[in-house]
Order: sequence, then C-alpha cells, then structure tokens
Amino acid sequence: MAAEKGANQSVEKAITVLESFSSGEPMRVSDVAREAGIGQSTASRLLATLEAGGLVERDPQTSLYFLGAELMTLAGIAINQNRVHRVGRQIAQSLAGEIGLGVNIALLRGAELVYLCNFEGRLSPKSHTLMGQRVPLHATSIGKATLIGTNREKRLRLLPELPGFTEATITTHEALDREVALTARRGYAIEVEEFVLGRASTAAPILDRGGKIVAAVSISGPLTAIDLESRGAELGRTVVETADRISSGLGYQGPA
Repeated sequence: MAAEKGANQSVEKAITVLESFSSGEPMRVSDVAREAGIGQSTASRLLATLEAGGLVERDPQTSLYFLGAELMTLAGIAINQNRVHRVGRQIAQSLAGEIGLGVNIALLRGAELVYLCNFEGRLSPKSHTLMGQRVPLHATSIGKATLIGTNREKRLRLLPELPGFTEATITTHEALDREVALTARRGYAIEVEEFVLGRASTAAPILDRGGKIVAAVSISGPLTAIDLESRGAELGRTVVETADRISSGLGYQGPA
C-alpha cells in the first residue's frame, strides 16, 4: 500500500510538472519547481524521466525545457477519438472557407472550455492554432453559449470568481445572470473584446444525443472583419444552424 501510494504521488507530481508548461513558454528547472510547488531536486528528477519518455524536451544550449513531440502524438490520438471533433471538423472547416471568418469548436470541461479545432478564413488569419487551449466560460461567446440552461446556483458553483481580462469582461454574477438570460432568449451568445482586445465572436451550444450541452461552436474574427452591430443576427442564425448540424450528427433529435 505504501509503494502504491508513493507511485500515485509520483504520477500526480508528474502531471503537475506537465501542467506547469501551460503558459507555452520554455522553462528552467527552478521555474517548473515553483509553478508545480515542488522541490527543485524533485522537479529535476521528474523532468529527466519525462524527457526520457519524450514528453518534455530540453534545449542543450540553454537547458530550457519545453513540451515534447510525444505529446503531439497523444493529443492527436485523443482529439481524433473525440466524437464532437469527428462530427464537427468538416462542418467547421467548410463554414470558415465559406464566410471567411474563424470557426471554432470547443469541448466543455467543468468551468472551462478546451478547443478541439479552429479554422481561420481569409478575413481572420492566425499564426497559431487554438487547439488544446482553455478559455473561461464567462468571458467568451463560446463559453457563455454553454451556460444556457444553467441556473444561478450552478453558475456560482462553477464560477465562484469572474476574473476580468479587459474592461468589457463580465465580472459580477448579476451581470452574468442578465447575459445568460439574454443568450437563452436569443439562442446564441455574443462577445466583443471581453477576452481579447480587437476581436468579437458569436456562438451556440452543441448538444449530445440526450440533449446535454457538451460543447459549443463559434464564429470569430477581428473587429475589422466581423461587425456584430450590422451582421449579428445573420451570424447568429448561421452559428445556430451550424451547432444544430453538429448536434444532429451526435444523435440529438430535438426536445422530447
């Protein structure tokens, strides 16, 4: 039992070490130790083990660590196994090419969403992928879309704090209550510079076979390309139709 407990603790620490790289920046051993809340010698030992398995890599010149290529293989397998991704990928890609804006699908995971895929149209280019990135529920349209149907009690449990990212971010539950109610009436969520300056989006929830919200799809782009004041209703209808197509592909057949 003692050996099993020790092994479990080692695995937990290794997971914490991997999660310390979530900022996307290469790190020194001391940085990892601080972020993971462990001793430097422990961090060094775990990094050496993870490096041997290809889960992290080390620059021989700077001795900085970064996530390894083996994780890309595992991430690709996990994404391709996900049914929402399999059903929604081609739908999202085709829509991005048609409207020239970004189309994103994200999976609901507790109080956050994790991007499964994103496609950028000609009007919304990016030099990086959103795949695997996490976003908060209260500050993005794709997050707010998943809050449709939740009550205040559940939102307080999920989101005890509402951190601000820009001056436009919703930071009180009173304001979030109003926003969720409006989103539910409208059928889609909108967001203008609440998470990232200079960008706007609209999103709708994706439902599984049983009618449970499991993900969301959004249309996004820079303010220079997406004018929600004039095109909000049009893009809202488009994103709802897209979400409905993906939901149907997951087996949802409408309210019983």
